[in-house]
Formats: sequence, C-alpha cells, structure tokens
Amino acid sequence: MIQIQSFVFSPFQENTYVLFDETHEAVIIDPGCLMQAEKETLAQFVTQNRLIVKALLQTHAHLDHVFGSAFVKRKYGVKMWMHKNELPILASVENRCQLWGIRGYEPVEADEFIDEGDIISFGNSQLEILFVPGHAPGHLAFVNHAQRFVIGGDVLFKGSVGRTDFPLCDHEALINSIQTKFMTLEDDYRVYAGHMDSTTIGYERRTNPFLT
Repeated sequence: MIQIQSFVFSPFQENTYVLFDETHEAVIIDPGCLMQAEKETLAQFVTQNRLIVKALLQTHAHLDHVFGSAFVKRKYGVKMWMHKNELPILASVENRCQLWGIRGYEPVEADEFIDEGDIISFGNSQLEILFVPGHAPGHLAFVNHAQRFVIGGDVLFKGSVGRTDFPLCDHEALINSIQTKFMTLEDDYRVYAGHMDSTTIGYERRTNPFLT
C-alpha cells in the first residue's frame, strides 16, 4: 500500500510528494525544496523511514517544482523523469530565477522522458501516467487506480485550476485536459495538487466554478 508524505516548500508554497510502500522503495515527485533547511527536511524523512529512492518524477518543470531536483538526483543517484515538451520550460528556469531575484537554484537536466500510458513502478506499486497539458506544455499526472488517487501537479486545485498566464500555457488545453482525463475518473479519486489542499474529483465536478 502506498503512503503519501507531502511537504510545503519555498516561498511559492509548493507541495512536494514522497510516495513509498511496504518495501521501502520510494519516488519523489516535484521536489520544490529551495533552502538548505528544506533539503535537509526532505532527506531526514527519507533516512528516518529507511526509504530507497528509485526515481525523481516531475509533473512539469516550472521553477517552483524543480528547485530541489538537482539535489535529489545527486543525493540519491536517481534519474529525473519528465515529458519531453518540458525541455524549454526547464531550460528557462535559471534565467527566471535571476529575473525574480531567487537565489539557490541549481540547474538540472532531465534523464528520461515519459508520456501518456507509461507506467512507473516502485516496490509493489505502480503509477499510470496521464498527459495533461495546458498549465505547461508537457504536464503529466500520476494515477494509482488501486488506491484511487492522482498526483496532479498544477492542473486541478480545490475550487480552481492551474494558471495559464505563463509562457507556453494554453487555457483551452488545460480545461480539455481536466475534462477528458481527470473528470473521467470516479468521484472518490483524491487529487493531490501542486499547491494548497487535496480535493476529490467528485467535489470539483460539483463545485469548481471553472468546470460547472
């Protein structure tokens, strides 16, 4: 059974997730740890729970989701997996940090590319990949059907949806991704978003003003 541990990191209040099961194998998704103390918090959790980190997964490559990616790659000797469409986003992170006066970002490169329908395996567990562009051109979500949850990044939030006022965003594509991918899931699927609290598909189907 997968356990989900979340951390809120950086001034952007980004949700970083560590998923692990009874084998102690784990994946880290969207490490947003920018400050050294945040990196130590993440590493301490991994150590205390005797986790074996198998992969670094990115829903997308906006700066707040990759602040700690180089650290995770180096610390645990793992590859970084993302969609190939995120390459221009990842390449722009260092310049955006400079423009915004953000210090401490260590540039990182992707190692492997994944897409819709691929499966990520760790321990006794699996995550199915959905391609859900809009907030970012190569945005992915990670679904576990056995436990009925989605690690959704910045696609669907409680009462809201991802921003589309950044370069390479597309609001129509975002809404289409939500309607054709997320909303085909049953109401009890829980969505763990890239910011703020988790929600459920059913709650958003009934109440989200961007979807009703």
